[in-house]
Parts: sequence; C-alpha cells; structure tokens
Amino acid sequence: MRGRPHRGPPDRAGPGGPPHAAPASPPPGKRPPLSVFTTTLWEYPSQHYDRYEEGPDGRRRLVSAMQGDREYAGATPSWVIWQVLQRYTREGDTVVDPMCGSGTTLDVCNDLKRSGIGFDLSPRRPDIRKGDARKLPLPPESADFVFVDPPYSTHINYSDDPNCIGKLDAAGPDDGEAYCEAMYAVIGEVERILRPKRYMALYVSDSWRKRAPGDHGSGTGTFMPIGFELFAMMREHFQPVDIIAVVRHNAKLSQGQRAKAAQEGNYFDRGFNYLFIMKKPDPSGGGGASRR
Repeated sequence: MRGRPHRGPPDRAGPGGPPHAAPASPPPGKRPPLSVFTTTLWEYPSQHYDRYEEGPDGRRRLVSAMQGDREYAGATPSWVIWQVLQRYTREGDTVVDPMCGSGTTLDVCNDLKRSGIGFDLSPRRPDIRKGDARKLPLPPESADFVFVDPPYSTHINYSDDPNCIGKLDAAGPDDGEAYCEAMYAVIGEVERILRPKRYMALYVSDSWRKRAPGDHGSGTGTFMPIGFELFAMMREHFQPVDIIAVVRHNAKLSQGQRAKAAQEGNYFDRGFNYLFIMKKPDPSGGGGASRR
C-alpha cells in the first residue's frame, strides 16, 4: 500500500455518509432452516440456528435458539460447526474442540447426537474441561473429528491466564514466532488425537492492525496472513480436503466511521473467515474411504 492512498468511489449513502448497515439477524423462529451447503462460499443471516422437535401432537416446537453464549467475544457461528458435523461425522462420533470458548461446539454436538468433548484454559461452564490445546489429556487416536477456532493474534482478551495463546502477538517483535510455535503444537496435538482417515476443521481469519501514532515503518498497518501460515502447518500433518470462505456478518464492519477510515486509509477490514477442512492420512499409505 505504497504511495498516496487511493480514494475510491463514495459509499452508497452518498459522500461522507454511512454505508448500508448489515442486515439484522432474524429472531428465533424466523431463521432460515439449515441444509448442507454445496459451494465453498458460506453465508447465513444469523450467528445461531433454530432446532425444532416434533411434539406428540405432530407439531414442530422450537427447542434450541442459541448455541454457546451470545455475549462471548469471538464466538464461532454455530451453523458453521453444524455444517461440518453434518458432512464429516455420524451420530455417536466423538468430536473434540480443544479451544471450546463458550461451548458452542458442545451444544451443536448435543443437537446432532454427537459425543462432544471441549477443553479451555478458562472453562466457562461445567461441561468444558480445563486443559491446554497444546497438551490435551486424551489418548492417541481417540477422536473422530476435531474443530478448532484459535485466537487470531491479540485482538480479543479471552482470559487472564498468561498461557493463553490469545496473548501471543502474530506480528510482535519476534515476528510472530511464539504464536506460530504455539499453534504448531496445537496442530500436532490434533494430529495425535485424531483417528486415521478422519477429518478436522480449522476456522480462522487473517489479521490486520493499524499502526499506532508514533510507530516506526511505512504504510498504514501490518497484515498478518494467519490463515495461510496455519494452512501450511496443517499440510505437514494432514491432507487438504477443501477451503471454505465464510462471510462475516459483523455489525462493526458497517459502522460509518470504520468504513470511512478503511477507505481513506486504503486498507481492508476482514470480510470473511477461512474454514480449512483437512483429513488425517491412512498410516498404511492408502487414501481411505470418505466418511460420507
């Protein structure tokens, strides 16, 4: 981003005005029914999905309108987990989330009749076990699927635990070496606990940080290609299956001042997350049959 910042066309509300706001999330009972997506671009108009059950009278009733905790910063959209579990697991499979946060993965597992195991350095509820994703207290080859949503550098304060990976700067003075080493250890643990010919998914975003006043260096900020770096690490352990782009419905992205700053500063806010789908190879050398 060298030279004079390019000033693009005014936003749709007119020069100086705010852009169109992100669409409001439909309330419970009004959300579109979920079905398995068939392209590599995923979008759904809510953080959560609705789950229904049929009552004795034959009528559907809403039994679940939220998964995890809506107040938890950085929570994974529950419908993303629903999608991968529908494709790559079966009822009764053991699903592990080594960075379980507010428990979204466990709630989706309950909805889909999977056996969920969640770990976190700072458990927020009783069914989340205390544990470090770099050293999981599980035997080798004990999981049928692993879902990971790691910190994307230091943008969110997940806990006060000094061992939290979210306290490691992906663009710090060490050029992010400590962050990469920590995530390499996490990926190694995923490979250890996952059964051969089974799948894992990692949900992550690249990161960009605006330079603070007085920072040395040229340009408007620092880009951290976290997605590509983690994908390269996973290639050492797993076979790539596919890469999904998940549209981010973040209300902050549509705020007038934020959008104006990105336009005038000639940088981009993150508009999507990666969802990397990987498969653990068959140790005998065969590709193995798909779970579907």
